[in-house]
Parts: sequence; structure tokens; C-alpha cells
Amino acid sequence: MKTSRSCAGLSFKSQALYAVVFITRYLDLLWGRYSSLYNTLMKLFFIGSSLSILYLMKVKFRPTHDPNIDTFKIEYLLSGSFIMSLIFTYKYTIPEILWSFSIWLESVAILPQLFMLQRTGEAESVTTHYLFALGAYRALYIPNWMYRWLAEGHVDPIAIVAGIIQTGLYSDFFYIYYTKVMKGKKFELPQ
Repeated sequence: MKTSRSCAGLSFKSQALYAVVFITRYLDLLWGRYSSLYNTLMKLFFIGSSLSILYLMKVKFRPTHDPNIDTFKIEYLLSGSFIMSLIFTYKYTIPEILWSFSIWLESVAILPQLFMLQRTGEAESVTTHYLFALGAYRALYIPNWMYRWLAEGHVDPIAIVAGIIQTGLYSDFFYIYYTKVMKGKKFELPQ
């Protein structure tokens, strides 16, 4: 965004949902659940970078964002994720429900961006690479889950189901990304 001086093509609503994901997931920073310096710094980085993206989109590059195409109703995602976090949680404590909420919300937080992409039918190269990186980040959790299961015997059904949902939402995007962008063509949705 800073290089292009524009946030055109990015969904403010998706970015806001990711900020909510990281804030609710990492609230344990306030309760003093210290793991390591690295872990604490990464949590602060995720929260800080998410909030700075929102600031850039809402203040610095506001004229380049078109709210008329960023129209996805995120209330459904927030309420659905909240309901899922009440049904599927490991303990009925505030920190665990917030963690579960963040996992479910992260699995669908990309929907406003994908909806916006569908409405415009095309995307700038930087936007498609960003979306690919977000999807690849989640898809790479799958080998991590397999490793943790084989090496540690640890299975997290909530994270696995939510991750599969999120990766599934990206599947169509990945296909178009591979057939268009990876072959040097402009990202355009089929008509």
C-alpha cells in the first residue's frame, strides 16, 4: 500500500475482521500468560500490523478505497463465528471462547475480499499476490497439523475444521491464480 499509495482492491471489511481475529486471539497478553519473547513480539506484530493497515486504509489512503464495492455483510460472519465459538470450544471460559471465536472468524474473514473480487471481476497483481500469501499461510498449516499429530500426538479438531473451511474457500482463487497470474496473465474471473 505504501509503495503504490493506494488501497484500491483491498477489502476494509476483511482487514477489520483480521484485526478482530488477532485481538481476540492474543488477549492473553493482558492476562500475563507469557510464553516467550518471540511469541509475545509476534502477537504484538500481528495486532499492530493489522491496526496499521486499517489506519492506512481509513485515513491515509481513504480516497483510494471504494466502499460501494466492499459491501459484504460482516455481521453474519461475526455472529456465526460467535455461535460456533459457544458450541465448539474446549472450555467455557472467556479466554477459550475468545480463542475459539478467533479461529472460526479467521476461517471466513477472507469472504468480504473474495466477494469484492467477484464484484469487480479482476484484481491488481499486488492484490492477487497478497491473497495468495494469505491462502498459502493457511494451507501451510496442514503440514503443521500432520507434524504435530505424528510427532506430538496432538490433534486440535477446531483448528483443523476451521482451517479446512478456510482453505476450501481459497480453492477457486488458487486455481485462477495458478492458471492466470503464474502464467503472466492478468487476474480476471471467468465470465
